[in-house]
Parts: sequence; structure tokens; C-alpha cells
Amino acid sequence: MQKILETIKVPSLKEACITRLEELILSGELKIGERLPTERDFAAKIGVSRPVLHEALVDLEAKGLVRIVPRRGIFVNDYRRSGSMAILSSLLAYHNGNLDPTFTQSLIDMRQVIETETARLAALNRSAEQLEEFHTLLDKEQQAARTDPQALTDLDFSFHLSIAIASGNLVYPLIINSFKGVYTHLTGIFFHNYLGTSVVEAVWRFHSLLVAAFEKKDAQGAVRTMSEMLKHGETYLRGDQP
Repeated sequence: MQKILETIKVPSLKEACITRLEELILSGELKIGERLPTERDFAAKIGVSRPVLHEALVDLEAKGLVRIVPRRGIFVNDYRRSGSMAILSSLLAYHNGNLDPTFTQSLIDMRQVIETETARLAALNRSAEQLEEFHTLLDKEQQAARTDPQALTDLDFSFHLSIAIASGNLVYPLIINSFKGVYTHLTGIFFHNYLGTSVVEAVWRFHSLLVAAFEKKDAQGAVRTMSEMLKHGETYLRGDQP
């Protein structure tokens, strides 16, 4: 019922323009290196005002999808070379929330690299206060309603973000936060699909093992547990379980 009663969000004209331009670029209809028409002509072509188009293009430039060169024009970028983390949500939206295999595998591979390292560093650098925070999160996970996948998704994200913070590295939490929307989309699917099953309960056991490793300052154990947990999630998210 909660989902049914959520407010319907209608995109603004600027947001709709951004979405349309992203589709044109990510689909390849607008080619890498292509020079776009002047703002006046382009705005008329896609049916928006020039100010709306300009704001949309500024947003796309911040994501690395286009570059605006004064007195020369606007050019389509190769986002793989110039894109920022902000483009992750755009890639997901372009596929209408579906799990594009290449995109999904790229995200999973990145998590293996980054989160095994945050787990290792958290085991070495965590403070007593941070260890207490982990125990509090474990308690909340045990008390969370097993009928609310959103609550479980939020708790899971908080746990992984807390690990990044406990690592002592100032950049890792920013990286985790920067792909929160994509991260929670994928984990949300996982918790929705396996709610109330032993598959989800296994995640909480992995969390407990991680906290135990942090308590003992067992860096190797933390790396091993994080890697196993991520592989567990990948297996069931893909539907490849035995």
C-alpha cells in the first residue's frame, strides 16, 4: 500500500529534455565528436525553449556527455573518456531500469575491487565508536521488517557506506555515495526477489562475520568475507543459483 500511495512525480521540461538528449547520445544517434546544431536551431528541432535546452546541456556537460566550447559550438563526448560518476544513473535510466548485462557486470567488478579494499582498511583502521556503529546496524537489521525491501535496501547501503567511512580513506565514501542510486536499484531488486528467504538471511550473516573481523582487526578475514558476500549477491541477482 505504501508504494501505491507514493506521489506521482512528473518530470520538469528540463528533466525531460535531459532524458531525451541522453537517449540520443547513449543510443549513438548523436555520434561521438559530432557537433550539435546551434542552441536556437537545436531547441526548435526538439521542441523546447532555448533557455531550457541550455540548462540541459550544462547538466550534460557536468556529466561528461558533451563539451561546450565558446565560439565553436557543442560537441558530443565519448563518456567513457570524459564521463563522471554522475552518468551512472543516466545509464540505468537509458535502459529503463533493466539490468543491461555489460553495465551490471561493470558495476559488480568495480564493487569487488573497491569494497574488498574498504573492508580491509576498515578492519585495520576502525575506531571503537565505528565498531559500536556496526553493532547498532546489525541490531537494526535483525529488527527490520522482513516485508519491506526498501528498509532492507537502505540498511544494506548504510552498512556498506559505514565500511567505507571506517576505512579512513576520505575518497572511498564519496565513491560509494556517488553511485548510491544505481547501487540501491540493484540491491533493491535483490531484496525484492528474495525477501523472506534464506538468501537474504545469508546477507545478514555475512554482515555479522564482517563485524567480527573488524572487531578482531582481521584484515584478511574481512576481505574474504566481503568477496564471498559480493559473489553471493551476484549469483542470485543474475538468477544463476544452483
